[in-house]
Amino acid sequence: MLKPAFPTMRAKAIACAAAAILLLAGAWPAAAEPIKIGFGMALTGGLAGNGKAALIAIQIWAEEVNAKGGLLGRPVQLVYYDDQTNPATVPGIYTKLLDIDNVDLVISGYGTNLQAPAMPIIMQHGMTFIGLFGLAVNDQFHYDRFFQMQPNGPDAKHALSQGFLEAAMTAKPTPKTLAIVGADAEYPQVALAGARDVAKKLGLKIVYDSSYPPSTVDYTPIVRSIQATSPDAVFVASYPPDTAGIIRAAHEIGLKTTVFGGGMIGLQFASLKQQFGPLLNGIVYYELYAPEPTMTFPGITEFLRTYQPRAAAAGADALGFYLPPYAYGGMQILGQAVEATQSLDQKKIAEYIHATTFKTVVGDVRFGRDGEWVEPRIVYVQERGITGNDLEQFKKPGKEVIVYPGEYKSGEIEAPYSDIKH
Repeated sequence: MLKPAFPTMRAKAIACAAAAILLLAGAWPAAAEPIKIGFGMALTGGLAGNGKAALIAIQIWAEEVNAKGGLLGRPVQLVYYDDQTNPATVPGIYTKLLDIDNVDLVISGYGTNLQAPAMPIIMQHGMTFIGLFGLAVNDQFHYDRFFQMQPNGPDAKHALSQGFLEAAMTAKPTPKTLAIVGADAEYPQVALAGARDVAKKLGLKIVYDSSYPPSTVDYTPIVRSIQATSPDAVFVASYPPDTAGIIRAAHEIGLKTTVFGGGMIGLQFASLKQQFGPLLNGIVYYELYAPEPTMTFPGITEFLRTYQPRAAAAGADALGFYLPPYAYGGMQILGQAVEATQSLDQKKIAEYIHATTFKTVVGDVRFGRDGEWVEPRIVYVQERGITGNDLEQFKKPGKEVIVYPGEYKSGEIEAPYSDIKH
């Protein structure tokens, strides 16, 4: 039998869930069996920080649903295991969930590499599957019961760079040349390929185009090489360690450019925001939520107010702007589909999700081909007026000004980056 890698944590989670059900026992019919929702999640390993944040969001949803009477008049019970950020554990976890635990519904763990290995098992059992932050997972399967909770839209390859470059073109002076750089790994290379295409359409001349090994620790030579080409804009596609290294190098050498940023993973997380503080000023990077007046979706403020103190106590991402609202929103969609169909029939649930626009804490969500969002909604923000390293400032409007897209824009881009106080 597969055992969770974190038995104490899981025991506490189960005990808490059981206690919650007992407290609400008067609300359930005497014979009501729980609706079991199963998943693997990174609670240890490299993705544990985000995995724990997602778990908190899912638990909040389950508690709120049970407080209102559950689903179909039955309590919700979460059944989950630590996937250890190891794709090799995933097939065993989902086989156990479906064949031994006999869960009624399934959702994915966090990330592309932890979703793809589950797909053959999910398809074999004919389950509806809500994914959480995977990139093009269903491109190879084309499974009609898969739905991705990430706002990439149907053209993820270009969506990320398009937002940055279109925002950059509104800066004064208007950029004419571009440097692109990223790690020699799957995500950055896809993002850089998209940037080349978008730059060509916008008439931007690429004057620097290079990759670096993921093992790189000194980014100063890379940034010096970029500086030598005098680009008007710099697009970076990076993972958290190299994001941090490139920002430090840009600050140390005094990078001169009009617009700097791009697909820099890590800046969305509270830990890096707090670490860099004012060094973030002027950087333009992608976010999926920012506390600006243009993104006050119904329920998002209340969700974050519940999530943030719990996350701080658990050592998870203390702001929760990136992953947690989408984890919660995915559960809203699944719950709404179950209630609307009055069924746990997987075919009926999937058909309803395909046909419906859902109201969630991350706004309206509608799924298209292969379960991706019909419309992309990646926003680009520019950090403004950050002083010191106090995390509370990031919760206030005006610090992460949305400069793209127009629908959510809360301010104009400030440039050049070189003149902004860091």
